[in-house]
Amino acid sequence: MSSLPPPPNTVAEIGASTPGPQVGAFFDLDGTLVDGFTATAHAGDRIRRRQARIGEVLGVIEASMRYRFGRMQFERLMTRAAGYLRGESLSELDEVGERLFVERVSSRVFPYMHEVVRAHQQRGHTVVLSSSALTIHAEPVARYLEIAQVLCNHFELDDRGLLTGRIARPVIWGANKAKAVLQFCDDNDVDLQRSYFYADGNEDVALMKLVGHPRPVNPRSGLAAMAVEQGWPILRVVGPGGRKSRPRRLMGYGSAMLRAIAPARGGATDRQPPMP
Repeated sequence: MSSLPPPPNTVAEIGASTPGPQVGAFFDLDGTLVDGFTATAHAGDRIRRRQARIGEVLGVIEASMRYRFGRMQFERLMTRAAGYLRGESLSELDEVGERLFVERVSSRVFPYMHEVVRAHQQRGHTVVLSSSALTIHAEPVARYLEIAQVLCNHFELDDRGLLTGRIARPVIWGANKAKAVLQFCDDNDVDLQRSYFYADGNEDVALMKLVGHPRPVNPRSGLAAMAVEQGWPILRVVGPGGRKSRPRRLMGYGSAMLRAIAPARGGATDRQPPMP
């Protein structure tokens, strides 16, 4: 699938749309606002700082492969990854997320999608980042793009603000993301039939079918096929500097860990003490 600049009338179309907060503009994160998978920055950072033991590396890779081949549900995969962070402080992870956004993620924000976000904001639309990512990955991007509303996954915390190793239910993904957006619209007087949804994933077909203006962005195969069938306009966007966008896959989290092992100097990862 080629990566070409999006049609020049996309922002103009938004500029001619109905103004006001009753119109929603919902944006997925990975592969839509940001080139690639944001969690890879955190995975690589844990390896480079020798915080991840070899069991964590192999466990995430194994879980990612099982998910890719349909042998593990997304909710189980998220819980598996969160389990390795059990006992860590959310406030400290938030600081790490902000640092990694500046160091590694900000340069991967699609310039054209930033323009699309701004176009909706200028029309006074209710702009929402709606993603299956966790807060530590989604919220720094939202702050950078000045998006006030975020629907995403949250770590479950104990009474000390430490991670329990589980994800708060319900996990935002697929049909649950659609339900979360529907609830948000009900609570905030947003008209879904006048709203937009930008996403790249096959799992987002459910929400694409509900909004009045579905907008697949560099869609993967299932969503691309549905877009052709339904006549939804497809946006092709390129990364900063015009580089071809990388495919967004959950396997990327495990792959990032593998790539980061090389400079970690001879087995340093399994010399770490067990996590709390």
